Amino acid sequence: MNLILLLIIALPILEIAIMIKIGQQIGVFNTIFIIFFTAIVGIYYARIEGLNTLKSGMVNLYKNRLPFYEMLSGASIAVAAILLILPGFISDTIGFLLLFPFTRKKIINFWLKKKNKNRLHGDAEIIDAEVVEDDRKDEL
Repeated sequence: MNLILLLIIALPILEIAIMIKIGQQIGVFNTIFIIFFTAIVGIYYARIEGLNTLKSGMVNLYKNRLPFYEMLSGASIAVAAILLILPGFISDTIGFLLLFPFTRKKIINFWLKKKNKNRLHGDAEIIDAEVVEDDRKDEL
Protein backbone atom coordinates (compact mmCIF):
# COMPACT_ATOMS: atom_id res chain seq x y z
CA MET A 1 0.00 0.00 0.00
CA ASN A 2 2.79 2.41 0.85
CA LEU A 3 4.55 1.61 -2.42
CA ILE A 4 1.46 2.54 -4.41
CA LEU A 5 1.10 5.82 -2.52
CA LEU A 6 4.77 6.57 -3.10
CA LEU A 7 4.40 5.88 -6.84
CA ILE A 8 1.30 8.09 -7.07
CA ILE A 9 3.25 10.96 -5.53
CA ALA A 10 6.73 10.39 -6.96
CA LEU A 11 5.95 9.42 -10.55
CA PRO A 12 4.30 12.73 -11.60
CA ILE A 13 7.11 14.70 -9.94
CA LEU A 14 9.69 12.63 -11.82
CA GLU A 15 7.73 12.96 -15.09
CA ILE A 16 7.58 16.76 -14.74
CA ALA A 17 11.29 16.98 -13.92
CA ILE A 18 12.20 14.91 -16.99
CA MET A 19 9.90 16.97 -19.21
CA ILE A 20 11.54 20.18 -17.94
CA LYS A 21 15.04 18.80 -18.61
CA ILE A 22 14.12 17.62 -22.10
CA GLY A 23 12.31 20.91 -22.76
CA GLN A 24 15.48 22.80 -21.87
CA GLN A 25 17.50 20.67 -24.26
CA ILE A 26 15.27 20.51 -27.33
CA GLY A 27 12.72 23.25 -26.72
CA VAL A 28 9.19 23.43 -25.36
CA PHE A 29 7.34 22.94 -28.65
CA ASN A 30 9.47 19.96 -29.64
CA THR A 31 8.85 18.37 -26.25
CA ILE A 32 5.09 18.91 -26.57
CA PHE A 33 5.21 17.50 -30.12
CA ILE A 34 7.03 14.38 -28.91
CA ILE A 35 4.48 13.85 -26.13
CA PHE A 36 1.55 14.10 -28.58
CA PHE A 37 3.38 12.02 -31.21
CA THR A 38 4.10 9.16 -28.80
CA ALA A 39 0.47 9.20 -27.63
CA ILE A 40 -0.90 9.03 -31.19
CA VAL A 41 1.56 6.38 -32.41
CA GLY A 42 1.12 4.37 -29.20
CA ILE A 43 -2.66 4.33 -29.40
CA TYR A 44 -2.52 3.32 -33.06
CA TYR A 45 -0.09 0.50 -32.31
CA ALA A 46 -2.16 -0.54 -29.25
CA ARG A 47 -5.18 -0.88 -31.53
CA ILE A 48 -3.23 -3.09 -33.94
CA GLU A 49 -1.81 -5.25 -31.14
CA GLY A 50 -5.23 -5.49 -29.50
CA LEU A 51 -6.77 -6.77 -32.72
CA ASN A 52 -3.92 -9.29 -33.15
CA THR A 53 -4.42 -10.49 -29.59
CA LEU A 54 -8.16 -10.77 -30.15
CA LYS A 55 -7.57 -12.80 -33.31
CA SER A 56 -5.15 -15.11 -31.48
CA GLY A 57 -7.66 -15.56 -28.65
CA MET A 58 -10.40 -16.48 -31.12
CA VAL A 59 -8.12 -19.06 -32.73
CA ASN A 60 -7.49 -20.59 -29.30
CA LEU A 61 -11.22 -20.66 -28.55
CA TYR A 62 -11.82 -22.31 -31.92
CA LYS A 63 -9.30 -25.00 -30.95
CA ASN A 64 -11.08 -25.45 -27.55
CA ARG A 65 -8.15 -24.00 -25.61
CA LEU A 66 -8.38 -21.40 -22.90
CA PRO A 67 -6.93 -18.10 -24.19
CA PHE A 68 -5.20 -17.34 -20.86
CA TYR A 69 -2.15 -15.60 -22.31
CA GLU A 70 -4.34 -13.60 -24.67
CA MET A 71 -6.47 -12.36 -21.75
CA LEU A 72 -3.37 -11.21 -19.85
CA SER A 73 -1.93 -9.75 -23.02
CA GLY A 74 -5.14 -7.84 -23.71
CA ALA A 75 -5.14 -6.42 -20.18
CA SER A 76 -1.51 -5.36 -20.52
CA ILE A 77 -2.28 -3.68 -23.87
CA ALA A 78 -5.10 -1.74 -22.18
CA VAL A 79 -2.70 -0.63 -19.42
CA ALA A 80 -0.15 0.31 -22.09
CA ALA A 81 -2.73 2.43 -23.91
CA ILE A 82 -3.58 4.29 -20.70
CA LEU A 83 0.11 4.87 -19.97
CA LEU A 84 0.64 6.20 -23.49
CA ILE A 85 -2.24 8.64 -23.18
CA LEU A 86 -0.78 10.07 -19.95
CA PRO A 87 1.81 12.76 -20.70
CA GLY A 88 5.35 11.88 -19.75
CA PHE A 89 8.37 9.99 -20.92
CA ILE A 90 8.51 7.36 -18.18
CA SER A 91 4.89 6.33 -18.70
CA ASP A 92 5.46 6.27 -22.47
CA THR A 93 8.49 4.03 -22.07
CA ILE A 94 6.61 1.58 -19.85
CA GLY A 95 3.63 1.74 -22.24
CA PHE A 96 5.74 0.92 -25.28
CA LEU A 97 7.44 -1.93 -23.41
CA LEU A 98 4.01 -3.40 -22.73
CA LEU A 99 2.98 -2.98 -26.36
CA PHE A 100 5.79 -4.89 -28.03
CA PRO A 101 4.97 -8.62 -28.04
CA PHE A 102 8.48 -9.74 -27.07
CA THR A 103 8.79 -7.54 -23.98
CA ARG A 104 5.11 -8.02 -23.08
CA LYS A 105 5.63 -11.80 -23.04
CA LYS A 106 8.75 -11.43 -20.87
CA ILE A 107 6.92 -9.15 -18.41
CA ILE A 108 3.89 -11.46 -18.20
CA ASN A 109 6.07 -14.54 -17.68
CA PHE A 110 8.08 -12.75 -14.99
CA TRP A 111 4.89 -11.65 -13.24
CA LEU A 112 3.38 -15.16 -13.40
CA LYS A 113 6.56 -16.77 -12.02
CA LYS A 114 6.66 -14.25 -9.20
CA LYS A 115 2.95 -14.80 -8.48
CA ASN A 116 3.33 -18.60 -8.44
CA LYS A 117 6.45 -18.38 -6.28
CA ASN A 118 4.57 -16.28 -3.73
CA ARG A 119 1.67 -18.71 -3.84
CA LEU A 120 3.91 -21.73 -3.26
CA HIS A 121 5.96 -20.12 -0.50
CA GLY A 122 3.21 -18.03 1.00
CA ASP A 123 1.67 -18.15 4.44
CA ALA A 124 -1.12 -20.48 3.40
CA GLU A 125 -0.77 -23.84 5.02
CA ILE A 126 -2.31 -26.90 3.40
CA ILE A 127 -3.43 -29.73 5.62
CA ASP A 128 -4.14 -33.06 4.00
CA ALA A 129 -6.86 -34.97 5.83
CA GLU A 130 -9.18 -37.90 5.37
CA VAL A 131 -12.67 -38.29 6.81
CA VAL A 132 -13.17 -41.61 8.55
CA GLU A 133 -16.64 -42.62 9.70
CA ASP A 134 -16.97 -44.89 12.69
CA ASP A 135 -19.96 -47.20 12.43
CA ARG A 136 -19.51 -48.67 15.90
CA LYS A 137 -22.19 -48.01 18.51
CA ASP A 138 -21.11 -46.54 21.78
CA GLU A 139 -20.81 -49.31 24.29
CA LEU A 140 -21.25 -48.57 27.94
